Amino acid sequence: MIDERTQLFEHTWHSLRLLLCGYAAGVAAGFFAGILIGWFTRARYWGMPLLKALGPLPATALVALVMMLPLPEFYCGVALIAWSVSFPVTMLTSSGIMNVRVSHLDVARTLGAGRLYLILRVAIPSALPSIFVGMFIGLVVSFLTLLVAESVGVKAGLGFYIPWKKGYAEYAYVWAALVIVAVFCSTIMTLLFKLRDWVLKWQKGVIKW
Repeated sequence: MIDERTQLFEHTWHSLRLLLCGYAAGVAAGFFAGILIGWFTRARYWGMPLLKALGPLPATALVALVMMLPLPEFYCGVALIAWSVSFPVTMLTSSGIMNVRVSHLDVARTLGAGRLYLILRVAIPSALPSIFVGMFIGLVVSFLTLLVAESVGVKAGLGFYIPWKKGYAEYAYVWAALVIVAVFCSTIMTLLFKLRDWVLKWQKGVIKW
């Protein structure tokens, strides 16, 4: 780590940018699609079969297709990670929206709540535990996809650095990169736990994790 500290920092920074951009894009797309499928019957009728058919496709199977896109390599990697993240987030978000208690919705309607209020102030808060489960699953999947995403022509990142050093049989540098991957993955996971605890502090004692 000391010998290669400059290169390791650059590759780690590139991987972190790629991971966070892909993860954020996947969560945003999955959250929006999950609300549509979970709340609107017509969107669920058309969207759920399509989601079940295309969602489980692994990112590794899409590498050749993504490389054909007229986009820079970085955005191709972001697209791969976003694809892998969006599926669990969409499924868990839609499941949480569909499982909102009818009594909560009826009480809100009785008090004059409209559709937008029901979605933003009743359905989404009630579905937050399921949404966070989808985000955790998506985060784990994004780590697995990162190495694949950095194989689509990207010449930087830990996913590029590890096979590069492995090819030269410099296994000490490979282990150094793997330790860095473990540290920043654990850090991001801890931060997501902190975010969940802060967002769901109003449900403390009700939801058990």
